[in-house]
Amino acid sequence: MTTRASLRSFQEEIDTIHHKETAKQRVQAQQLAEREAVKKPICSKESKDSTDMGVPSAEQVHPQHADFDDDGELQTFLITNTESDYEKARDAIAARLTRNRGEYIIRLGAHPSKSSIFNVENKESLDAAFGIECNESDFKVVESTLLRIAEEIGAKVSTLFTATTPKLHGSYLARLPPAGVNLTAEVRCAVVGNVDSGKSTTLGVLTRGGLDDGRGRARVGLFRHKHEIETGRTSSVGMEILGFGADGLPILPTTHFSNEMETIRREKLGWDEISKQSAKIVSFIDLAGHERYLKTTLYGLTSGSPSLVMLMVAANAGLIGMSKEHLAIALALSVPVVVCITKIDMTPPNILAETVKQVVKILKSPGCRKTPVFVRNMETAAELSQVFAHERLCPIFQLSNITGEGLDFLRTFLNLLPSSEGDDEKFVADQPLEYSVTEVWSVPYVGTVVNGILNAGRVKVGDPILIGPDSNGNFMSSAIKSIQRKRHFSRAPVNSAEAGQCVSFALKRMRRTAIRKGMVIVIKSELPPKAIRRFEGTVLILYHNTTLQKNYQAMLHCGAIRQTVRIISIDHPQGILRTGDRAVVQFEFISNPEFIKEGMKLLFREGKTKGLGVVTKLL
Repeated sequence: MTTRASLRSFQEEIDTIHHKETAKQRVQAQQLAEREAVKKPICSKESKDSTDMGVPSAEQVHPQHADFDDDGELQTFLITNTESDYEKARDAIAARLTRNRGEYIIRLGAHPSKSSIFNVENKESLDAAFGIECNESDFKVVESTLLRIAEEIGAKVSTLFTATTPKLHGSYLARLPPAGVNLTAEVRCAVVGNVDSGKSTTLGVLTRGGLDDGRGRARVGLFRHKHEIETGRTSSVGMEILGFGADGLPILPTTHFSNEMETIRREKLGWDEISKQSAKIVSFIDLAGHERYLKTTLYGLTSGSPSLVMLMVAANAGLIGMSKEHLAIALALSVPVVVCITKIDMTPPNILAETVKQVVKILKSPGCRKTPVFVRNMETAAELSQVFAHERLCPIFQLSNITGEGLDFLRTFLNLLPSSEGDDEKFVADQPLEYSVTEVWSVPYVGTVVNGILNAGRVKVGDPILIGPDSNGNFMSSAIKSIQRKRHFSRAPVNSAEAGQCVSFALKRMRRTAIRKGMVIVIKSELPPKAIRRFEGTVLILYHNTTLQKNYQAMLHCGAIRQTVRIISIDHPQGILRTGDRAVVQFEFISNPEFIKEGMKLLFREGKTKGLGVVTKLL
């Protein structure tokens, strides 16, 4: 087990272990739920309540798969515009909106293959052209029919793009306004990059609407501390949101054209107001770029379950410093990556060309194995948003926060991303409750409040729960007093939540000091989950300047868990590990036992030492 292993093959292996163990655990949980159901049948009223609260059934929750034959059939119905075909088209659009969480992209005309749109080779899954050829008059008929259908079913239809080459074609976004805040779609996006790469400025321009003046006007509204405003550098984990309405337009404050710094900070649109107007919200986790804050950045990437990582690269500096570190972490966690090359307005053409060449070379390297795709038009942005995560594509946006170049393409891309809660590989609603605690605080007149991600299952106000493990490995009994959806930008209470959502719980009869980050909340049962002190994992040492041996201690990141671990045994003939070595290692938590499962990915680091692995056995 100590042979030298390439990062590429090791990542494939831990992904295989992760998927295998996850599938096994889901089957076991389903069997356990069936046995419990036999003992205690679920009452029909509870099932009905779940439906009334707007929680979609398992049959309704599917990621959007491009079914181009159906789109061609839909186009025929829309063009003929007879009464029967009109009803078929209306029913088909309504069904697809229901199946795809209130959002569907309608493609009309003869579309070229995605490989030609993206200008990539050796991608057989993207080589097929699709759609039915139509003329300009047919397009006008289809547009008017779509608007009529949308009005009938309560949806909004917006034009994403139309193109005439090689043949006339276009795409339209149909979107239903959410019934409430608890049903607003959310996309979680982590923003990383080196110091001075333009992270906060880009987020300021995206979320506030106004362009930058080259001296930090756009980012001043994001900073929370005086020293951040003075230095221009983020020192804390910031949260920003970008809302999109049902019509696909971004929700921006009315003062975004102001040049007054105080006006920008004071008159920004409140998050409550944004959430009320939005049909989809992109939540940005603005992570620090400085090396001294890497521990915080790591925790934000592992605990926040982002759908993608937006890596900022300054065009005048290139992919340097912590940018490479952040990219390596995102790849290790198998999170899709989007690259934004900023400051293109101030960078000489030859320097920009060198930066682009460097980024492309790194993305194509054996460690990354990504296919770079430059986004230069709306069609590429729209089509890429649906397939980039599964096809190992890496979108590259070239941005200027002063001239606005490339920002519309990035907004369109973000607007069309599938929601985080719709990821069936990560989150399954038809499983026992599992909630990871990422933040804890005490609120006056409310009590102890926790924030985190619902990894599995559903929960309602009043449900009895167990939270833990504590320092002794025990789980404490409590109940859900109230639930708030999207704690960061809306204080509107909701009655229920389901897998994939970021929610806050107010807990009954629970002290703030009894709860810590990394704990889990599960449904109350006769058999509480087992807390783990020791476990076994297969690891690959990415870097260490000397040797790793027994009793070595490092900071472990595993989901929402962040704790120091000690190596208690190494399956190696010499009992030591060097850079590039792979081995089965037994770890022990130093402070508290934790709730972990086989198949969970882990990262550990101490100083410049870095390791990647997967939990294979609980001891």
